[in-house]
Amino acid sequence: QVQLAESGGRSVQAGGSLRLSCAASRGTLRGYFTGWFRQAAGREREFVAGISWTGSRIVYGESVKGRFTISRDNAKGTVALQMNNLKPEDTAVYLCAAEFLPYGSRRSLDFGSWGQGTQVTVSL
Repeated sequence: QVQLAESGGRSVQAGGSLRLSCAASRGTLRGYFTGWFRQAAGREREFVAGISWTGSRIVYGESVKGRFTISRDNAKGTVALQMNNLKPEDTAVYLCAAEFLPYGSRRSLDFGSWGQGTQVTVSL
């Protein structure tokens, strides 16, 4: 397993943008399908976006399509989540996850490596 660390979360007003980053604090993301999930207080963990090692497979959760963009820089060993037009309902802890998944996945149970999360708060 790889150890992950997220960064970039903070408070922002509705309509604003944030860029989250995920990096391996121990190990490497080489070969991993990497995803972003979020968990709001009192709610189930929700899939946000995922990207394969080559970047050829990218998937998004329905609630973020057209607003969020996932990307990766394999030279730097990072996966980013660009979030635009943020809404109060995007408020959550955002977690990075990784696993060897040839076809990717939207299910949190399929991912074995997780970061601690970074808080994103969107206010009106």
